[in-house]
Amino acid sequence: KKVFLLLIRQMDKNEILKWLVECEEEKLESLWDLADSIRHSNVGNEVHLRGLVEISNYCARECNYCGLRKPNTKLERYRMSEDEIIACAHDTEKLGYGTIVLQSGEDYGIETQLFSNIIKRIKDETSLAVTLALGERSDEDLKVWYEAGADRYLLKFETSDKKLYDSIHPPLSGKKSDRIKILRKLRDIGYETGSGVMIGLPGQKIESIADDIEMFRELDLDMIGVGPYIPHPDTPLGVQCEKSDADAQSSVNKLLMTYKVIALTRIACPKANIPATTALATMNPLDGYEKGLMRGANVIMPNLTPVNYKSFYDIYPSAARSDLSGTDYHDNIKKRIISIGRTVGIGRGDSLRIRKVNY
Repeated sequence: KKVFLLLIRQMDKNEILKWLVECEEEKLESLWDLADSIRHSNVGNEVHLRGLVEISNYCARECNYCGLRKPNTKLERYRMSEDEIIACAHDTEKLGYGTIVLQSGEDYGIETQLFSNIIKRIKDETSLAVTLALGERSDEDLKVWYEAGADRYLLKFETSDKKLYDSIHPPLSGKKSDRIKILRKLRDIGYETGSGVMIGLPGQKIESIADDIEMFRELDLDMIGVGPYIPHPDTPLGVQCEKSDADAQSSVNKLLMTYKVIALTRIACPKANIPATTALATMNPLDGYEKGLMRGANVIMPNLTPVNYKSFYDIYPSAARSDLSGTDYHDNIKKRIISIGRTVGIGRGDSLRIRKVNY
């Protein structure tokens, strides 16, 4: 068995492709078992909870898949104040989480030095690890925030297919978008680095999904998020899906493909922190989290955004978003973790790929 596991870990693109097109339930069960075994051996039985706070829904970009895109005039915009963010950090710690994730659109109204002060306050007033997910920012901004105490940075490259990426993610005027380069810079600065992709984008090919997994391995990421693409009706891609009925097959096939990619990512990157994503739970509210955890994932990111802002962080439409938050959800998610024989993680849940000095 050990030899077989080693061979699977070192699988090449052709082997990845074979799994991505595999439909036989018995064979897929062996994939889930392998991924779960590798997860257990490398990152243990704990499921770490990260408190997600969506601090702003302003965005300078015009990405064709995202409801936060700048041209979406139907969306009511907000930007949380410093005190509101600090209050969320204290709530995150009270719930027993070890990490707060501060996420926004690519909002240049989040001023570098002022935000640096927020990071410093969180580090001074709590024991939390701080993860940032603020889009493409300058090297200088990233350095300043790291020096202020930020521990991790999440920046999804969405797809390794450059043609597909360019078609859904137009660059800012006069700026080239190179997220792979930024991810490498983040690693050089000292951040634990996270990235990820969407599964089920119109025009996405199996070969490019295999390339995504190989890119995860090449970047040696600390965190890897894989979630299904959920169309938003107020975006060009969402309109395209409605007109072409391109999303008709997605509910079943997209979920299965997402689970495959989670499992294969765990096998390719055994020590990475891999979440069972909110998008996964949105498409499969019954047991999306559980299946993700049993097929390689070891993290969940409960949404702790204040209720008065939550409905406005509209990356994709979700009637379930109001239920994915608060103390009741926290208690529910702990029960769900325990129900599959896992334990709720204690502490920051730092990357096992490297040993970092805690602030």
